Amino acid sequence: MNYTHNFLLFFILICLSGYSQEKTAGPIIENYGKVWSIENPDFKTDIAADFKVVFDIMNSPESHTEINKSIETAARFLNMHAKGGVPHAQLKVALVVHNKASKDIIENKAYETRYGVSNPNYDLVKDLMEAGVEVILCGQSSKSRNFPKEDLISGVQVSLSAMTALIQLQNQDYRLIKF
Repeated sequence: MNYTHNFLLFFILICLSGYSQEKTAGPIIENYGKVWSIENPDFKTDIAADFKVVFDIMNSPESHTEINKSIETAARFLNMHAKGGVPHAQLKVALVVHNKASKDIIENKAYETRYGVSNPNYDLVKDLMEAGVEVILCGQSSKSRNFPKEDLISGVQVSLSAMTALIQLQNQDYRLIKF
């Protein structure tokens, strides 16, 4: 090979190296929430700020064996900001769950009784709560969809309504993210 071929091969390998990077989970939620590492972004993350966010979770996949990607977004939020240099202590996350997503935060036994399989979101929700995420179920959805407190994953809180929880959290300076 001549110099031109070597340079071209080197250039191609350098270009492809940026594309070969894989999304990874962690460091906060190890098994969920894979994100890309972003090197030297132009819009800098304020790593000294507190990030208080509430996710409005109302939709759920039709499949009873599929993880709710909206819930996994909380894991992505935690992991990407930790990878970006924001200390875990500065990340305050809450999920307000209602409507069709109510089923995604029930214990495996209750889920199996209703749908014939284990809750695919169980481990994700437990990992999020262990990382300090508040999971709040709309009391109205609990009643209308027949998900009593005893069927919920341990640690899930019940509120008067999703609207009430969303207002109160926003009054505490949480920022609403709804996908």
